[in-house]
Amino acid sequence: MTIAPDAPTLTTHIPDAPVDVRFTPTGTPLAVRYDGTIWPVAAEPLHWYTRDSWWDTRTTAPRGIGNVVDIEHWRLQVRYSTSALLRTFELRRQPLSEQWLLTSITDS
Repeated sequence: MTIAPDAPTLTTHIPDAPVDVRFTPTGTPLAVRYDGTIWPVAAEPLHWYTRDSWWDTRTTAPRGIGNVVDIEHWRLQVRYSTSALLRTFELRRQPLSEQWLLTSITDS
Protein backbone atom coordinates (compact mmCIF):
# COMPACT_ATOMS: atom_id res chain seq x y z
CA MET A 1 0.00 0.00 0.00
CA THR A 2 1.19 3.50 -0.81
CA ILE A 3 -0.47 6.75 0.10
CA ALA A 4 -1.78 8.79 -2.80
CA PRO A 5 -0.26 12.31 -2.87
CA ASP A 6 -3.40 14.08 -4.13
CA ALA A 7 -6.36 14.93 -1.92
CA PRO A 8 -8.94 12.26 -2.68
CA THR A 9 -12.63 12.80 -3.00
CA LEU A 10 -14.95 10.08 -1.85
CA THR A 11 -17.21 8.71 -4.50
CA THR A 12 -20.69 7.60 -3.62
CA HIS A 13 -19.92 4.36 -1.94
CA ILE A 14 -21.70 1.12 -2.61
CA PRO A 15 -22.92 -0.58 0.59
CA ASP A 16 -20.61 -3.43 1.50
CA ALA A 17 -17.79 -2.31 -0.79
CA PRO A 18 -14.77 -4.67 -0.54
CA VAL A 19 -11.69 -2.99 0.98
CA ASP A 20 -8.14 -4.01 1.82
CA VAL A 21 -7.06 -3.54 5.44
CA ARG A 22 -3.48 -3.51 6.72
CA PHE A 23 -3.07 -4.66 10.32
CA THR A 24 -0.35 -4.44 12.98
CA PRO A 25 1.18 -7.74 14.13
CA THR A 26 -1.23 -7.64 17.10
CA GLY A 27 -4.29 -7.33 14.82
CA THR A 28 -5.12 -3.62 15.03
CA PRO A 29 -5.93 -1.86 11.73
CA LEU A 30 -3.28 0.56 10.40
CA ALA A 31 -4.81 1.63 7.09
CA VAL A 32 -7.66 0.95 4.69
CA ARG A 33 -7.45 0.98 0.89
CA TYR A 34 -10.76 2.22 -0.52
CA ASP A 35 -11.58 3.66 -3.93
CA GLY A 36 -7.90 3.72 -4.93
CA THR A 37 -6.81 5.72 -1.85
CA ILE A 38 -4.98 4.68 1.32
CA TRP A 39 -6.71 5.96 4.46
CA PRO A 40 -4.37 5.70 7.50
CA VAL A 41 -6.04 5.11 10.86
CA ALA A 42 -5.73 8.35 12.87
CA ALA A 43 -7.31 7.46 16.23
CA GLU A 44 -7.86 4.48 18.52
CA PRO A 45 -10.18 2.04 16.68
CA LEU A 46 -13.30 0.48 18.17
CA HIS A 47 -13.68 -3.30 17.77
CA TRP A 48 -16.72 -5.51 18.44
CA TYR A 49 -18.59 -8.61 17.33
CA THR A 50 -22.22 -9.30 16.51
CA ARG A 51 -23.95 -12.61 15.85
CA ASP A 52 -25.09 -13.87 12.47
CA SER A 53 -28.41 -15.69 12.35
CA TRP A 54 -27.01 -18.40 10.09
CA TRP A 55 -30.24 -20.37 10.39
CA ASP A 56 -32.00 -17.63 8.37
CA THR A 57 -29.53 -17.83 5.47
CA ARG A 58 -28.43 -21.48 5.52
CA THR A 59 -30.31 -24.66 6.29
CA THR A 60 -27.34 -26.23 8.09
CA ALA A 61 -24.04 -25.17 9.55
CA PRO A 62 -21.11 -27.16 8.16
CA ARG A 63 -19.58 -29.36 10.80
CA GLY A 64 -16.04 -28.69 11.99
CA ILE A 65 -15.29 -25.63 9.82
CA GLY A 66 -15.04 -23.07 12.59
CA ASN A 67 -17.03 -20.15 13.87
CA VAL A 68 -20.12 -19.55 11.71
CA VAL A 69 -21.85 -16.94 13.88
CA ASP A 70 -19.42 -14.13 14.84
CA ILE A 71 -19.44 -11.07 12.56
CA GLU A 72 -16.38 -8.90 13.23
CA HIS A 73 -16.67 -5.09 13.13
CA TRP A 74 -14.23 -2.17 13.29
CA ARG A 75 -15.04 1.55 13.53
CA LEU A 76 -12.01 3.50 12.35
CA GLN A 77 -11.30 7.21 12.23
CA VAL A 78 -9.16 7.78 9.17
CA ARG A 79 -7.71 10.64 7.14
CA TYR A 80 -5.64 10.71 3.97
CA SER A 81 -3.28 13.43 5.29
CA THR A 82 -2.45 15.04 8.63
CA SER A 83 -4.29 18.24 7.65
CA ALA A 84 -7.45 16.52 6.39
CA LEU A 85 -10.65 16.16 8.39
CA LEU A 86 -11.34 12.83 10.04
CA ARG A 87 -13.76 10.42 8.44
CA THR A 88 -15.26 7.39 10.14
CA PHE A 89 -15.20 4.07 8.32
CA GLU A 90 -17.21 1.14 9.58
CA LEU A 91 -15.97 -2.25 8.43
CA ARG A 92 -17.48 -5.70 8.71
CA ARG A 93 -16.24 -9.22 8.06
CA GLN A 94 -18.68 -12.10 7.77
CA PRO A 95 -18.01 -15.45 9.48
CA LEU A 96 -15.58 -17.67 7.54
CA SER A 97 -14.63 -14.80 5.20
CA GLU A 98 -11.27 -13.11 4.75
CA GLN A 99 -12.78 -10.13 2.87
CA TRP A 100 -13.46 -6.89 4.76
CA LEU A 101 -16.48 -4.84 3.66
CA LEU A 102 -16.93 -1.09 4.07
CA THR A 103 -20.45 -0.61 5.43
CA SER A 104 -20.49 3.15 5.98
CA ILE A 105 -18.50 6.37 5.75
CA THR A 106 -19.34 9.43 7.82
CA ASP A 107 -17.60 12.75 8.41
CA SER A 108 -16.33 12.92 11.98
